[in-house]
Amino acid sequence: MIRQEGNKILRRNDQELLCIEPWGENSLRVRATCLHRFQDDQYFSALLEAGNGKAEITTEGQSTFITNGKIKCEIMSTGKLRFYNQRRELLLEEYDRNRMRDEVEGEFNSALEIDPRTFEPHHGTNNYRLTVRFESSDEEKLYGMGQYQQPYLNLKGCVLELAHRNSQASVPFAVSSKGYGMLWNNPALGKVSFARNLTEWVSYSTKQMDYWITVGDTPAEIVEAYADATGKVPMMPDYGTGFWQCKLRYQTQEEIMQVARGHKKRGLPISVIVVDFFHWPFQGDWRFDLDYWPDPEKMVGELREMGIELMVSIWPTVEEGSENYKEMKELGYLTRSEAGKRIGQLGNACFIDVTNPDARAYVWSKIKKNYYDKGIRIFWLDEAEPEFAGYEYSHYRYSLGSVLEVGNLYPRDYARMAYEGMEAAGQKNIVNLLRCAWAGSQRYGALVWSGDIDSSFRSLRNQLVAGLNMGLAGIPWWTTDIGGFHGGNIHSDEFKECFVRWFQFGTFCPVFRLHGCREPFQEPLGTTGGGMKRSGADNEVWSYGEAVYAICKKYMGIREMMRPYVKRLMQEAHAKGTPLMRPLFYDFPEDEQAWEIADEYMFGSDILVCPILYENAREREVYLPAGRWMHLDSKKVYEGNTSFLCDAPIDSIPVFVRAGSLEMLR
Repeated sequence: MIRQEGNKILRRNDQELLCIEPWGENSLRVRATCLHRFQDDQYFSALLEAGNGKAEITTEGQSTFITNGKIKCEIMSTGKLRFYNQRRELLLEEYDRNRMRDEVEGEFNSALEIDPRTFEPHHGTNNYRLTVRFESSDEEKLYGMGQYQQPYLNLKGCVLELAHRNSQASVPFAVSSKGYGMLWNNPALGKVSFARNLTEWVSYSTKQMDYWITVGDTPAEIVEAYADATGKVPMMPDYGTGFWQCKLRYQTQEEIMQVARGHKKRGLPISVIVVDFFHWPFQGDWRFDLDYWPDPEKMVGELREMGIELMVSIWPTVEEGSENYKEMKELGYLTRSEAGKRIGQLGNACFIDVTNPDARAYVWSKIKKNYYDKGIRIFWLDEAEPEFAGYEYSHYRYSLGSVLEVGNLYPRDYARMAYEGMEAAGQKNIVNLLRCAWAGSQRYGALVWSGDIDSSFRSLRNQLVAGLNMGLAGIPWWTTDIGGFHGGNIHSDEFKECFVRWFQFGTFCPVFRLHGCREPFQEPLGTTGGGMKRSGADNEVWSYGEAVYAICKKYMGIREMMRPYVKRLMQEAHAKGTPLMRPLFYDFPEDEQAWEIADEYMFGSDILVCPILYENAREREVYLPAGRWMHLDSKKVYEGNTSFLCDAPIDSIPVFVRAGSLEMLR
């Protein structure tokens, strides 16, 4: 039975309630449940308010149609859904292998008995295993979906886990080459298969189906509509466009000050420096160990006089020895296992429950007292997945529900904890570094980095793809550990080459940030508190020898020259959700070859970057789209719509600027 209720179409068929409604311009939201009503958007949805979409509802034969601008959805008499654009081109349709009558294809029967939407109940609960199926299109290309450690920009043919891990962020928004974008608006753990024979979305434990779909004539229009629906990043503060310096654990206040002075002595630009993990007495104290960091306020003040912001690492973990553990346990602010166990979720610690607003307020109160009130205005919110031991998701539970049902909300609510606390304190232009994200994280100032990746060219290739797909998934603030995190020995010639190529790539990332767990390791300084953990080798640009230093200094200068340009890109991201780094087809959607290229990218609309992604490479094939392009180093101008072999000596990567735009970069 189909009925109209205001702008919505509602269909009740036996146990299933289906709802389709306009949600922003050229967009529809589609929900279904086997319960009496839908869930509360306040907790489970990535979407903001519906906005100004208006529906036109019509009936043709046995089908009902709902149209909102460029998108039209057909609800067939069987309940099967089809989506069209304004030219009546079929973009997406549900996969139905059941007995049905189809006005286009005629009557047929199928012995498979496969429905487009399947709710399999978990006995004794109100939850279901949900499967939603769509027809596959051989010519379709799919992008976005967040960050996965694999080399495929086009996700067609991939199976993706809808779950977070260290270096994996599930942001379930896909951009299609057919002219639509789709958000799987469900925080449950699951998977999606973009297979040749069908597309299949699965949530392991949920109460409803919920997705949002938009139609646009270009990828930019699609991504901007998604940003309107889920939120945009704040404006990046000016210091965020500069160089960020970090290593595995500066061990003392004096050490970090020496490094800051070393940059100033050498005339090197630096905007942010970082106090990494285990600078505290116990996990869950959320304060400096004064034995090693005796005067944080003095440190913050001296750094700021040098034009450097101090970022401090925050972990969501609490040890039993922490001064806050007992109270947090009594108040119910800690994540628990299904058996009630807490300690051991990560080593000898447990996680705070950021889905509980009272827990978020409690932890922020500690952060504010011990860090924010001492002048610190940017935080590194690490372990944001969170990193459960073995990722045994089914063992853990939050106040909002089981991890299987709501687990993907954790990094968003973790970012929200700091963002709302800083906003309440009067701060503007908020940015915090996180290791993970979900849809909507961007509106809470989340700068996502790609996790604890290895130090190799293979890993570098994966990061390029990860950054491009994160931008298309609505996370424009993205960065990596330059050089990778694990396995780089500062005395190795092989690693130095990888480091140099990564540093050159990092210059043209949204945030230019050096970090890594370098070898050989440095021994711990003590046996208690913040002195117990070892550190990595030196990781400053002068730590790798004169040849590497000269190259790094060159590219630090290029980034410094580009900062006004980067600021304009940040303004675009804030205003429209535009990713700073994006595939060529984003700016050249009519260029068929641009859709095939996965190893070049645009950094804004005026810079084309061709990173060196393989060891020992001193040249590479370059494709230039339409226009006139100037090689950044040689200043030679090339006509577009051409491919050629470009030199790439170790001190240079092919970067091209739109002819006539060089002055605009300054």
